[in-house]
Amino acid sequence: MADFHTKGARPMSTPDSIPDEAKDLSYQHDTGKASTRLDTEGDLKYDTVKGPAAATTADKDGKPRWIQQSLDILADQWFLIALGILIAIASQVQVPMAQQERKRTLTSYICISIIFFVTGCILDTKIVLQNYARWKIHLYVQSLCFIMTSAVVFGLVSAVATNHHFMDPGLLVGLIFLSCVATTISSNVVMTRQAHGNQALTVVQTTIGNLIGVFVTPALVVMYTSVPTWYNTVLPPASGHWGAIYSRVLKQLGLSIYLPLFVGQVTRHFFPNACKKVFIEWNFNKIGSICLLTVLWATYDQAFATQSFDSVSSSNQIFIVFTSVALWILFFAVTFFLSIIWLPREDVVSLCYCVPAKGIVMGVPLSTTMFAGIDLALQSKILIPIVIYQGLQLAFGNILVPIFRRWIDRTKPRDQN
Repeated sequence: MADFHTKGARPMSTPDSIPDEAKDLSYQHDTGKASTRLDTEGDLKYDTVKGPAAATTADKDGKPRWIQQSLDILADQWFLIALGILIAIASQVQVPMAQQERKRTLTSYICISIIFFVTGCILDTKIVLQNYARWKIHLYVQSLCFIMTSAVVFGLVSAVATNHHFMDPGLLVGLIFLSCVATTISSNVVMTRQAHGNQALTVVQTTIGNLIGVFVTPALVVMYTSVPTWYNTVLPPASGHWGAIYSRVLKQLGLSIYLPLFVGQVTRHFFPNACKKVFIEWNFNKIGSICLLTVLWATYDQAFATQSFDSVSSSNQIFIVFTSVALWILFFAVTFFLSIIWLPREDVVSLCYCVPAKGIVMGVPLSTTMFAGIDLALQSKILIPIVIYQGLQLAFGNILVPIFRRWIDRTKPRDQN
């Protein structure tokens, strides 16, 4: 009997320590009938190998490889597939206009509250506090989210506006408004968790961004729309009364983000085992993804109900789509390559979801309050860019989830060693 000298294997003093089924097996890696191997912990493993042809057409469960690969794709991209189905449904059947306000209020408060309650039940309080103390990252992220994105888009809009007959003025104002809005609230947290990024950092940046966004977004929008250009003339003069904006948005932030997050943290503190069993072992944290899909459905339902897409030409809509794709790629690339220089991979993933994203949940009430007095058609046009951009950012973000997950998990064995 030949001795086993494989590195990492446990010493075997007698041939009796080898399983009977493995005694007559030899190391064959091409067309042999059986092979033995040593796993990473040194235990002897043996399995049947049916040859290269069988290995390429069937997996270890006996299913054809193409079926298994299709199931893996569905498992990774189920969120994107479900979103596409919901958008298709929203385009055909909408909630009556008389119920739109109630629907938006329910989804904005209940669904987002559930997302952050689940997040609070999962996150370690010490980790959350540690991430709140990282003030350098806060300055870095919020500068990219507000200053970099708005400056780039304002330059783009100024270039496009040289042709007065090409773009609808409402869409140009909508692009500026899009660039000034804070990062999205719920999808960042959900996708960062799915991609194995630093979810605590995402929660911190989301809460900080939307808190200061109540003050920064109106200031940036007024600054850019105060420039004497032809497309800004469609807007009424700024009233300067921001009390209604601050009251409404801060109320929503407190009730739908901070309070549920605090309750979740308290629940985790007193019932840690129950939280682990329910949200980790039973995988009940997927309810956050379902709530996010509900919020997105409500957004597109409102867009189709108000006939936002019917109010502008097809060429303008196509331009907004391609512009949104280019902007997202640009914001993502800038964030990724600047962050990877000085931050760990988990933080890079978190910021790549925070910086390019723009939140419609806070954008809609801000738009409604800031542009009070304009007709419904113009208001719908202003919201078209953010509605289109949100769909694209969710598609790109969901596609990146398995890519980021593999990128992060690849370093974990080295870090543990």
